[in-house]
Amino acid sequence: MRLATVATDAGPRVGVVEGDPGDERVHLLERRVTLLELLRAGDLTEAGRDARRARPLPLAHVRLLAPLEPPTVRDFVAFEEHVEGMRNLAGLPEAWYDAPTFYFSNPYATLGPADDVPVPPGCAVLDFELEVAAVIGRTGRDVAPGDGWGHVAGLTILNDWSARDVQAREMQVGLGPAKGKDTATTLGPWLVTADAFSPDTEGFLDLALTAAVNGRVVGEDLLSNMGWPFGDLVAYASRGTEVRPGDVLGSGTCGNGGCLGELWGRGTSREDLPPLAPGDVVTLEVEGIGTLASRIVAGVEPVAIPGARPRPRTRPSHREHA
Repeated sequence: MRLATVATDAGPRVGVVEGDPGDERVHLLERRVTLLELLRAGDLTEAGRDARRARPLPLAHVRLLAPLEPPTVRDFVAFEEHVEGMRNLAGLPEAWYDAPTFYFSNPYATLGPADDVPVPPGCAVLDFELEVAAVIGRTGRDVAPGDGWGHVAGLTILNDWSARDVQAREMQVGLGPAKGKDTATTLGPWLVTADAFSPDTEGFLDLALTAAVNGRVVGEDLLSNMGWPFGDLVAYASRGTEVRPGDVLGSGTCGNGGCLGELWGRGTSREDLPPLAPGDVVTLEVEGIGTLASRIVAGVEPVAIPGARPRPRTRPSHREHA
């Protein structure tokens, strides 16, 4: 089942998308409820039945929003080939193999399928990143890897837009990424429920992934090339804490051209594949989910913030306490 969020005059509405590409229609749920609320109520199946009773609208006549507004976004780095390319073929640190590392992204920066993507303030090297995101449907704490997939409500496409120059500078401090990933994360075009997928015996999904810039295919990979399946990502994310309905877990960027940064690291020139600029269109396609196309637009100039002042050398003098 494909669950979308659609803009209407009365506000966002959840709907079920049916039909083949080019002839898709959406049945809008009559009750005004968000996909996040449905996930928290464990109500996807019933909502789907209710929505199908409604008269369908041509998908081309509606504006798709992000499927949900996630309360948290954890973004992993689960593809070995991507990390190798980003490190300029220098090999991976042993720590990468220990556990599926992630960082927390900004849920306030969520964009939908119809949203343009502004260039982040101060960015001259904008990049896309092709990922698949698992959306949590059931609360869990210290989940066992074998039980992790059972906590997934469904999958969607995730584009983790990256200001590479900003990211490279700030990560010299030993933290991050922060502002390098803070302006936009695109989700969509909808959530495909977990029952539409059949993980193999190890939990992996053999789905084809494709990335194109202005119609030129620059990356192709398989989701099964992840170092860990989604069940393991759920288990690690829930270690010592909880995952809750609506939480988004990104797979990390796929290999073999899942982003420009990897291709640059493998020797492709920036003249051949330059950083993204206003007017460029990035199209991501994932087998079994759909297509997500986003247009780059100009952003705003950064608000100037002064550099750090030199550290004062004064110290508090000893004071006697009465």
